[in-house]
Amino acid sequence: MPTATCPCGSDNPLQQCCAPYHHGQPAPTAEALMRSRYSAYALGLIDYLQATTLPAQQAGLDLPAISAWSRESSWLGLTVESAEVIPGQPEHARVTFTARWRDAGGEHSHRECSAFVRSADAWYFIDPTVELRVGRNDPCPCASGQKFKKCCSAFF
Repeated sequence: MPTATCPCGSDNPLQQCCAPYHHGQPAPTAEALMRSRYSAYALGLIDYLQATTLPAQQAGLDLPAISAWSRESSWLGLTVESAEVIPGQPEHARVTFTARWRDAGGEHSHRECSAFVRSADAWYFIDPTVELRVGRNDPCPCASGQKFKKCCSAFF
């Protein structure tokens, strides 16, 4: 039986690539998390997409819409252009990529520069579509212990 290639575009077998992250192992880098999230869309792993979004944003996700998009699309590929770690406490990162898929409306591609934050020992996706009600002097929603203006405000 042939080994399934990971949908993330790495050309590695799924079981040695994104599957360990889907099963609970923390992604070691923001790029690995981003790749595993693309694979989760391709594989219909909506719980993983929710779990790897910044915890303060998880309740704001439209899970039925995410599930429908995942299920109703054929995932055609992912190209990662760059991954940049921004040092600090906590670490942040930006990953620029293009995702391609086909749905009832045809073939599509989406280029994005996504933001991530490392909280404790895990990376989280900062979702720009989920509004956070936080003031500049409020504690940062990433739980860093810093004020929002000194931590994640540049990524919202």
